[in-house]
Amino acid sequence: MRCRPAAPRGAAPDGGRPSGGFVSGADYSHRVPSVSALGSEGRAARGAGDEFSDDDALDIEPSPAPQDEPSLIEISASAGVGQRVDRFLAEALAGRVPGLSRTRLQQWLALGAVSCAQRALAPSTRLAGFETLQVRVLPREADQAFKPDPVPLVIVHEDDDVLVIDKQAGLVVHPAAGHWRGTLLNGLLHHRPAQALLPRAGIVHRLDKDTTGLMVVATSERALAVLGAQLADRSMSRRYLALAGGAIGGPMTVDAPIGRDPRVRTRMAVVDPGIGKAARTHVRPLATGHWRGLPVTLVECRLETGRTHQIRVHLQHEGHALLGDALYAGSPGVIARQALHAWRLAFAHPDGSGQKAWRAEPPGDLNDAIQACGIDPLAWREKADRPWN
Repeated sequence: MRCRPAAPRGAAPDGGRPSGGFVSGADYSHRVPSVSALGSEGRAARGAGDEFSDDDALDIEPSPAPQDEPSLIEISASAGVGQRVDRFLAEALAGRVPGLSRTRLQQWLALGAVSCAQRALAPSTRLAGFETLQVRVLPREADQAFKPDPVPLVIVHEDDDVLVIDKQAGLVVHPAAGHWRGTLLNGLLHHRPAQALLPRAGIVHRLDKDTTGLMVVATSERALAVLGAQLADRSMSRRYLALAGGAIGGPMTVDAPIGRDPRVRTRMAVVDPGIGKAARTHVRPLATGHWRGLPVTLVECRLETGRTHQIRVHLQHEGHALLGDALYAGSPGVIARQALHAWRLAFAHPDGSGQKAWRAEPPGDLNDAIQACGIDPLAWREKADRPWN
């Protein structure tokens, strides 16, 4: 069932859709309140860019809940025609969730715990009355999710509009079930407290916990809007290195919708178009090698969309699961995580100074894995520097 969100104020004409903070494939109207909205009064911040799409955001799994609080509540919106979802739920959940304050409800909305048809809803979403809302009841630990923590961050570049970060393996980007503190978001709030004034502390896209590499974070409302537009029109370039199982003989494009795996809820999968979200990944081989007698290929991937686990799912679907990716049956041993690194990032700077580009060399574990597979580092780098066809 489709939800009808309120039109966002100050949003540029879409035609396209941003995803994940704002990432290609999403809708500007599905957004969440800023971190600063989660104070004692639970007020949502206003202004352009104060909401986010859920397309590339963390999918939050239900957490174990106290016995007096169900982990999932479904509510018909038939009595809420024309109301904002936050105000409707404040009344509809009264008595059903003991101790639920407006502040706590705003927190749940910020964490994507309120959805309709698998899309997280913004507090300002207007209800048409036909929706079935799903509310995941989050544990009390989630109430402390938006606090500063001294998380080490590798900052490649910082100015008045953007932060470019080289994310390390093992770092979760955004608070979610099992990771309410110690995330990249918490580290941003510690490093730069003014990030609390921006939605999701300025995070506009994300990387999986064990994926390394470059991310851009907005440090101003102007940057949030500009970067969102570039992700929407696909002018922001994000390129990844991946070590995949099997021999990939030439360039390929995987164009297949992605949704939650119905058999294993912690995984995503290629699913029917009516169930999943459109996803497209361009792949080109850089070099081949062998691991334990079997062929492997070092590839560069270029994203058009930013779905959860997109590269991992698409390559596994094509029979080329990433080495070390236990979740998607990748070959173990050569690396202790999925062999995936966001190594190139380019975008037009929000201050109007033109195109900027960054490159992050593969971290030690991925370099070691590439060498263990017998891949010549000079050969693959030379090919990676060639333009895409």
